[in-house]
Amino acid sequence: MAGEQKELGLHNLPAPRGATSTPKRKGRGPGSGTGKTAGRGHKGQRARKSGNVRPGFEGGQMPLIRRVPKRGFTNPFRVAAQVVNLKDLARLPGTEISPAVLVEAGLVTRADRPVKVLATGDAGRAYVVSGCQCSASARQKIEQAGGQVEG
Repeated sequence: MAGEQKELGLHNLPAPRGATSTPKRKGRGPGSGTGKTAGRGHKGQRARKSGNVRPGFEGGQMPLIRRVPKRGFTNPFRVAAQVVNLKDLARLPGTEISPAVLVEAGLVTRADRPVKVLATGDAGRAYVVSGCQCSASARQKIEQAGGQVEG
């Protein structure tokens, strides 16, 4: 039994050396170094028990966030398109381009999110693009190469 090692678990992990320190005992007399005012100084707003003000409070002056004009609108339901360039399509073995094919090739992460083909690079083959949005210039390059964009 002597010298038997207990199994180490989350409930009995020792703290690393220097990780813990005893908390400062404030307001315990002048000899402690943090007696009387407990490190808060003399009087003033921050010396009070609820002395800290919220973030952005400017002492009663009109806060910056209320001074600047508000403009615009951010649609909370917007779904950003996943971008694929024409030059990336050259890595694909076939000519059929769909979100499922692009996910399998690792060019996009999800098939259920919109995919947009952009015109960076050239269409080396006659691609048949279905289920994807295309920019006007990408559509033009695909059709010039003999391909087509469906939908």
